[in-house]
Amino acid sequence: MTTGFLYDERYLQHDTGARHPERSARLTSTMQHLNAQPWFETLQRIDATMPERRWIETVHATDYSDRVAAQISDGAPFIDTPDVSVSADSHSVALLASGGVLQVVDAVMQKRVENGFALIRPPGHHAEASTALGFCLFNNVAIAARYLQQHYGLDKILVVDWDVHHGNGTQHMFEEDPSVLYVSTHQYPFYPGTGAYSETGIGNGNGATLNCPMAAGATDDDYRRAFNEKITPKIDEFKPDAVLISAGFDAHQADPLGQINLSTEMYGWMSQRLMEAADRHCEGRLVSMLEGGYNLDALARCVARHLQALMGAAPD
Repeated sequence: MTTGFLYDERYLQHDTGARHPERSARLTSTMQHLNAQPWFETLQRIDATMPERRWIETVHATDYSDRVAAQISDGAPFIDTPDVSVSADSHSVALLASGGVLQVVDAVMQKRVENGFALIRPPGHHAEASTALGFCLFNNVAIAARYLQQHYGLDKILVVDWDVHHGNGTQHMFEEDPSVLYVSTHQYPFYPGTGAYSETGIGNGNGATLNCPMAAGATDDDYRRAFNEKITPKIDEFKPDAVLISAGFDAHQADPLGQINLSTEMYGWMSQRLMEAADRHCEGRLVSMLEGGYNLDALARCVARHLQALMGAAPD
């Protein structure tokens, strides 16, 4: 199985400050760990490029990107909320993150790889149509979903978000749209306050949102139960044409920002379940991208396990 991998050192230029959880060390430490793995060189490397503006505007307001760029140019220390710290290069880096994901989508759709993972920052799933939030500037996974539909003509897109925080931005962008199934496992109640089980979509999109809120202290068994009893049956009912993963690794038991107790191996298990769903419904088309994960050692090990699963490797 050929798995694509995208990383770009320019992602390190988004400077959030030494004490910010979403810092460049997340990527440098992960890359150091990956480079030490004997299988890492077998991944097919994919290069990041800047996206066309029109793809950003499929989910974001037309003036949003310009406003972010202007505020950064004026020296703003953050955009919209204090947790979205920015520096001089943050706008271009955030665009490059979205563009990188689209490059992985291209590689999968053009059958150059069977699936792929984008090691990017800043993350995206909290970003709303006109508002930066929760470390996020552009909603990478939402942009990828619309790109798959509008550039490649796919109909039904599955987005699975296993970050410890609910992807409010992604849900809100698609909650009235039955063509995108948004599935989230997340700690609840917790930041950002959305993601109750009762949130199932609005209007024509009713039923196309599946939230699986987890109490603090939830374990691998709780997540397995959610997949077996709710998530997998819902995916099989939906029959997606492509699978996207908002791959946050902050539900790990060592992460400092959440209180969920997942093991490293659980990320391999969830990856395998989604690969099986992609094989059943959409010829294995699966693209994953980094969201959260703030314990450097745990993040590196979880990304490695996720990649091994995408490669079809058995557990260590």
